[in-house]
Amino acid sequence: MGIFENKAKNLRDLLKSKDLIRIVGAHDGLTSKLIDKANFEGVWASGLEISASHGVPDANILTMSQFLERTIEMNEATNLPVIADCDTGYGNASNAIHMIDKYERAGIAGICIEDKKFPKINSFIEGKQELASIDEFSGKIKAIKQHQKNKETVCIARVEALIAGWGMEEALKRANAYADSGADLILIHSKKKEPDEIIEFCKKFNNRLPLAVVPTTYPNFNEKHMPELGIKIVIYANHILRTIISSTAVTLKDISDTNDLSRVDKKIAKLSEVFDLIGMKKLKENEKNYNSNDKSNIQCIIPAAGAPLFESSDGKNNKIPTSLLKIGEKKIIDRNIETLNSIGIQNLKIITGYKSNLFEKISATKINNNIFKKTTQLFSIIKGFEDTNSPILTLFSDIIFEADLIEKLINTKSDIVLAMDAVSPSATEFNDKIIAEFDPIRDFRTMMTNKKNFVKKIGKYINNKDANFEFTGLAFFSEKGVGVLKSSIRELSKKKKLEDIDFCEMMEFIINNTDQKVLGLEVNGGWLEIRSKSNFEYAKKIFL
Repeated sequence: MGIFENKAKNLRDLLKSKDLIRIVGAHDGLTSKLIDKANFEGVWASGLEISASHGVPDANILTMSQFLERTIEMNEATNLPVIADCDTGYGNASNAIHMIDKYERAGIAGICIEDKKFPKINSFIEGKQELASIDEFSGKIKAIKQHQKNKETVCIARVEALIAGWGMEEALKRANAYADSGADLILIHSKKKEPDEIIEFCKKFNNRLPLAVVPTTYPNFNEKHMPELGIKIVIYANHILRTIISSTAVTLKDISDTNDLSRVDKKIAKLSEVFDLIGMKKLKENEKNYNSNDKSNIQCIIPAAGAPLFESSDGKNNKIPTSLLKIGEKKIIDRNIETLNSIGIQNLKIITGYKSNLFEKISATKINNNIFKKTTQLFSIIKGFEDTNSPILTLFSDIIFEADLIEKLINTKSDIVLAMDAVSPSATEFNDKIIAEFDPIRDFRTMMTNKKNFVKKIGKYINNKDANFEFTGLAFFSEKGVGVLKSSIRELSKKKKLEDIDFCEMMEFIINNTDQKVLGLEVNGGWLEIRSKSNFEYAKKIFL
């Protein structure tokens, strides 16, 4: 058995039923999916289709490994049992033993080998074809059946005597010998335009074993007559390949002749059909449920309502918000938006106030805090998430940061996470492109954590000797974290005006009044806050 469910047993169960099993030839995962969608009972890993899809003749040009690789691809793409067309078994009995081991390990339900000499050529090529001796081929069948590890694996012996021009007597002789050797089914092949010799063979074989047929050249053989003749499996072996060739040729001619894609587009599958077939919807669902790298549902809120804290070095930018200052040719806010977009965060809200008109061309949703002079950054943040329960990332607008820092923050398995930098001389010794200042902002951003980096205290009431980290202004809240934040805001606003509550005060309330732990993520650099002229000059030096 391989890593897949026991499809061999599924095939066995089908063989025990009274119904005809309809199997269609494929050459890759996509064509296997189409067969599955069309409600057939199995997939034929066609030697002709696989060879043709590689652009080579069906003449043992490809190796067993190449055929097996494609067969595995098909098996993974469908819930249907797959029967592999294994040509002559890829050599002698030893090769056949190696083959059955590999195909079983891959979870393939059944294999079919034909009694031609190696190397073979496609059965529909004109002329008398050389067959292996009955003893030689019977030996391969015995070797396969004695060495298969899964008793459910189906072995089909393909008799080529009729199609190779050796006659009915030879075909029956071979079929009986292969039955004696342990074959589970006999595939009887013909290239006549009518099913007469197939019908004759079926009657003379007298239901000794279930039969399989491939009505490629005799398409008028009706399915309803097959079961009464002992036929259990009908294989439509190459119809997908031929359809692809003909329809692709028509499409290419239409494009070449007309240069009118609108005409072509009406005749071919819509991209939505392609996406449905290959499982794009399921992929997106899985990303949403399991993939922490999917950031499409994260809302980033950037409070940028406040007036600038300093005058820039050229003396001309003192009247514009700090986030709109340029470092080189890029504004700070544009640089940050590019960084966020580069890691998949597209849903951005900027909370404006001071000189809000200057933000018009910034590529993000703008929300105006028209009472910004009387409010804190937390009040601005609240305006950004009051209409959502999605995860949120908050970052102060006067901070420059590296993408890796954001990745670490949102991938931390905690519901509320604050990015923090160490308060010690070592904070300046890291080789980050951006480094934190040594002196923390003592008025409201100092932090004290326990040994596991859960925040014990945050804000302006911490003694300097107890402070071991500085809050960077970067925070992440999961859906649960957003819920805790909203409920805590409601509770704290009963005691204090909402406009007067600052961010760290809110975190302190959560720590002391809820069961929610607040994790501090130690980042050791990767950010720089532009709160002063010296910060700004340093940033320009770094980036230029």
